[in-house]
Amino acid sequence: MTLPPPSRVLPVLLLGLALTACSLTGDEPAIPGSAPETPVSPSAPVSRDLSLRPFSKPDARHMFARGYVAVASRYIEPVNLADFVVAGLRGLTSLDARLDARIVGATVEVLYDGRRVAAFDRPDQDHGGAWADLTLDAVQAARAVSPDLASADAEALYDALFDAALASLDPFSRYAGAEEARLNRGSRNGFGGIGIVFDVSEDGIVRVEEVVRGAPAEAAGLRAGDRIVSVDGRPLERADMTLVRNLLRGPVGASVRLGVDRGGQRLSVTIRRGLIVMPTVELTFDGDIAVMRVSSFNQATTEAVAEAVRAARRQAGAGAGPAAGPRGLIIDMRGNPGGLLDQSVTMADLFLDGGTIVSTRGRHPEARQYYSATGGDVAGGLPIVVLMDGESASAAEIVAAALQDGGRAVVIGTTSYGKGTVQTVIQLPNGGEITLTWSRFHSPSGYVLHGLGVPPVACTSGRADQTGPRVVDSVLEDLRTHALHIARRLSSWQHTAYEDTERRRQLRALCPAEPHEINGLDEVVARRLIADPGLYARAVGLVRANAALRP
Repeated sequence: MTLPPPSRVLPVLLLGLALTACSLTGDEPAIPGSAPETPVSPSAPVSRDLSLRPFSKPDARHMFARGYVAVASRYIEPVNLADFVVAGLRGLTSLDARLDARIVGATVEVLYDGRRVAAFDRPDQDHGGAWADLTLDAVQAARAVSPDLASADAEALYDALFDAALASLDPFSRYAGAEEARLNRGSRNGFGGIGIVFDVSEDGIVRVEEVVRGAPAEAAGLRAGDRIVSVDGRPLERADMTLVRNLLRGPVGASVRLGVDRGGQRLSVTIRRGLIVMPTVELTFDGDIAVMRVSSFNQATTEAVAEAVRAARRQAGAGAGPAAGPRGLIIDMRGNPGGLLDQSVTMADLFLDGGTIVSTRGRHPEARQYYSATGGDVAGGLPIVVLMDGESASAAEIVAAALQDGGRAVVIGTTSYGKGTVQTVIQLPNGGEITLTWSRFHSPSGYVLHGLGVPPVACTSGRADQTGPRVVDSVLEDLRTHALHIARRLSSWQHTAYEDTERRRQLRALCPAEPHEINGLDEVVARRLIADPGLYARAVGLVRANAALRP
């Protein structure tokens, strides 16, 4: 099922919603018009960068073979390599629209201006190495007749071929060249930098938009609004994003000297670079309720969630928060596009005493995994409400499904996005990488999240901005008087087969997925539900009891 990407997500990387199971991947939301320092992972594997080289037959064959073997062995469904390779060859049209390729019987043909210029026998076996040889021969034949392709560098060719081939599989399998792959690894693992978000204006002025809390830039006294005029003595005159990123990034522990203009005062600031992991968790209080906003999942998310919950309870005990301690916890994951699989599992584990968190199932043996809770509840039994909307995806959906199926939380909002596939990352010889779908994840109650999403117990679709008492009361009244109807809907969700696409579409339509802004109906209903222990218990009970209600 093809799903459009969430409209509100503005990723620094183009990995949108990717979850990974081996080398893990994710994404960081960016401020529109701004950019964080270039993510550079200090632990990234060192490999020779073939992307900067001219096209080379040995290098190209190595690339094709590595990619094809990985796809054939790891993709979630069996792959017809003939169709896959020809889809890639057809992608060369992005470099020269007159090129084409097709399968005719037992041969693969290369065409130029509709005329066959070469034909190659299909390999007897579906083996990656044999198809790599055919691809190289086909590319060479195309280069011989296409001046545009002959002049293209190696990376342009890899981009065109792998992008088209992987797009033939599903929307989430994709190729990243060497530079983009470095950005991806930095987003997943952190990067060597100073910890700022900056903007470059049309006339090249570099201004600090945000200083990451706890980062080296904050310790050095850098402030939002500061103008960076030089880096290590190099003036930034009519700079661009790429130049500034390249100057600010560097090895962890290395120093960088910034020339700063602060309201007309010139300053020199020396900052020692650190490992920067962008914050993804924000804690606030709404009266006696702790509200925790989780914007995405990177390698520091679970630790940040645990610390936020502990801080809420400490502050309350010390008198800095609600006098008697938090009455409940709202976990807001609306608009959260996902991120690291392991972080979604460990975050859910923080609140669960036992049971399954999620399972993944795919064709490759390593794609079949089961993740269970280890026990212990960092929130100490506080009532939990999870806010979800139509742009809550992947890792966010794992957490919501685990807490809801485990009877630990009530989900309020809309049906979630329904991105329920897991991607693995394969490193390539040129320093690039393939992100490849290799499994689907299943909720604790057994339903396949992909294409379906997580159902809310209290649906607010179509009413997100309506916070009047009558609307709020109507949502809560549904929980009081339509319990059987809600339980049957949840039961249908759990018991509808993955193959029954029409029934799954109908279920999603019962509470349509849509984006919700903050400070709307979701928050008001969540507060009222937490304030009513009896109704909260009833809502949790609906989830626990519905499994016996077969549709």
